[in-house]
Amino acid sequence: MHQKKQPISLITLLLMALAIFTFGFFPEAVERYYSQQLYPIISLAQRCISSFFPFAIGDFLYALLIIYMLKTIVIFISRQKKTKKDYTAFGFKCVNFLLITYISFKLLWGLNYARPRINEQLQISDKPYQKEQLLKLNGFILQKLNALDKAVDSNFNYTPKELEDIAATAYNQLAQTQPFFSYKYSTVKPVTSSWLVSKTGIEGYYNPLSGEANINQRLPNFVLPFVTCHEIAHQLGVAKEDEANLIGYLTAIHSNNVQFQYSAYYNMLRYVLFEIRMKYPEDYNDIIAKIPNSILQKFKIEKEFWAKYNGAMSVYMGKTFDKILKLNNQQKGIKSYQDIVLWLVNYHKLEVN
Repeated sequence: MHQKKQPISLITLLLMALAIFTFGFFPEAVERYYSQQLYPIISLAQRCISSFFPFAIGDFLYALLIIYMLKTIVIFISRQKKTKKDYTAFGFKCVNFLLITYISFKLLWGLNYARPRINEQLQISDKPYQKEQLLKLNGFILQKLNALDKAVDSNFNYTPKELEDIAATAYNQLAQTQPFFSYKYSTVKPVTSSWLVSKTGIEGYYNPLSGEANINQRLPNFVLPFVTCHEIAHQLGVAKEDEANLIGYLTAIHSNNVQFQYSAYYNMLRYVLFEIRMKYPEDYNDIIAKIPNSILQKFKIEKEFWAKYNGAMSVYMGKTFDKILKLNNQQKGIKSYQDIVLWLVNYHKLEVN
């Protein structure tokens, strides 16, 4: 009887997975029925539950899944006599597990990848920019950082709870004019192993199993406020990285907290400089020479951090800020390599025109 049920369960799961996959081709339907109706309920329930745990419960759930997979594989391999039926049953079990994982991921969060672009919802244009606009955007961000520099010089030492509270306040303040930013039952937690996460080059991540926003608290402290806002954006159903950057940026710069403002502008300056170096290298050296020493010191601190933990990230930092980026394998050619820069130019169009 058990053997007969396996093909039936496989077919059922395949049909469910196919239905979800097909649903993803209809962004407007995804937005209306999933992102605005089903996902907020799922996310709110997850955050309510995970908020009772003082640690990252999602990491624990991931560990249980890994242990389950390894145990299943070891038990199967350790059997001395395996029949054709055993191999078939094990194959069904593996495929079913993969399908359940796919379906769960999509329903818990992943369908948000198929929603319409967030910048369209916020009415931020993606009109191509001119070189002069990009250079003016760089100058605008540098002006903001200079104005904030003295106020934030040594005041970045926040606990994860403080980061969570300040970010949640900033989101809900912005929600007064744009309901999209409404954020209830905040759950921002430090990663379980900041050393391991640093070694893999990760600043933070969203956990679909628990609805938690996890931050790598080992990061330089001036990076963390923006990372916190970025990961909360994922909690709100913003799946794509550049879109989460946009939401995190808008939240942080409208915060009453100057450290959050500074962190947002600093993180965006990295993207803008990368874009200038990639597209207009002839202007890059002059721009770097005019960047204040206080900002260059933060670049150095960040580069040294990644050099300590993750060589690949260190190379990225070096290429971006030490003038040795080579223009190879850029998928978008002469178009904007980073959508966030495109949106920043259009959002600040009055300041950069």
